[in-house]
Amino acid sequence: MQLNPGQPRFALCIRNSGAEDIELRKAYQLLPTSSPQEDGFLRVIDESGEDYLYPTDYFIMLDLPHEVEQVLLQAA
Repeated sequence: MQLNPGQPRFALCIRNSGAEDIELRKAYQLLPTSSPQEDGFLRVIDESGEDYLYPTDYFIMLDLPHEVEQVLLQAA
């Protein structure tokens, strides 16, 4: 999935099998992926504060109002 680098995006975690650093029902900020090998994965800033690749099917993309995105970015 390609993300616009200038636009913040968020996704809701719906599955975390074998992934200790993401929590169910929590919104996570996404970062653009850098290579075609990352298809099928999302680059997520997880609970460790680092960005890692997680399977796309672990998340549902969120379409949030700009004001909500700004609040989430400030909370990070």
